Amino acid sequence: MRNGRQPVPVIIDCDTGVDDALALLFAVRHPGIDLRAVTCVAGNTDVDGVVRNTLTVLERAGAADVPVARGAARPLIEAPRSARHVHGHDGMGDLALPAPRRTPADADAVTLLRREILASPRPVTLVPTAPLTNIALLLRTHPEVTRNIERIVFMGGAAGAGNATPVAEFNVWHDPEAAAITLTAGVPITMYGLDVFTRVVVPGDDVRRLRASAEPGARLAGDLLAHRPAHPGSRPDDPGEDSGGLGDAGAVCAVADPEGLTTHRLPVEVSLAPGPARGQTIVDRRPRIGESELHEGTREQTLVDVGLDVDVERYVRLYLTTVERSPA
Repeated sequence: MRNGRQPVPVIIDCDTGVDDALALLFAVRHPGIDLRAVTCVAGNTDVDGVVRNTLTVLERAGAADVPVARGAARPLIEAPRSARHVHGHDGMGDLALPAPRRTPADADAVTLLRREILASPRPVTLVPTAPLTNIALLLRTHPEVTRNIERIVFMGGAAGAGNATPVAEFNVWHDPEAAAITLTAGVPITMYGLDVFTRVVVPGDDVRRLRASAEPGARLAGDLLAHRPAHPGSRPDDPGEDSGGLGDAGAVCAVADPEGLTTHRLPVEVSLAPGPARGQTIVDRRPRIGESELHEGTREQTLVDVGLDVDVERYVRLYLTTVERSPA
């Protein structure tokens, strides 16, 4: 429950992924979140690997009944470009986890998204922690779903530096057209970007405690965090590098506890032109218009609630308290 209210109906769209897995573990155990479905898209690894990883994580978390659907195998225009160098060959830190016992739903991701959104008695919050290909296809194919979407809280973009390029974050860079479609669909949006993504780090003592847990979900969270060193460029086996970044899981923390995230409503657009800025989320943080607007006129831009600061200790405490809960 959040502030005494009913749990928030949530659908996660992911490319599981070490930190997507951390997000799933949190979502299924937080009492304020009603995880209605999970949809899968190519990103960190190929889409079939994403489906396998997602089913495995949900089984470990004690949530094997949550429906899972396979989605887009590639971006709308670009060729697929994985992040196996970050997430391991299998996308899950090469932890050699057993294959899942069940298979995904018969429906594809867009069909499952439409069905679950329209069937929900309360507006749904979409939490994409992956390239936005599935979400763009949904919004273009079935625009009627927007009437029952409360908000999209997506992990992606950056107001400052990027990671895939100097200015572009991976999820947006992977499918810039999909991100542009999503941002202009008329749905309230929160951007949980790199400006806060890299800051929420679980201390080494807590990671070690999770890894020693007898409960499979908590232990998996510890193993995953151990694969995510807090400092970019370091290896998980580096001496002293035993803290772990929450990454994508922070976006789900922001759904459960939005007061921990400081946002500013700012104009945002996605750079689609070829070249070094492709995939950049251009966040206009100026206090007043500039010469370009004065001479050429203003352009209509989407207003997005951009995460610019985060209460790190609050979200770390929230995450640990939640994943160490016994499954329902």
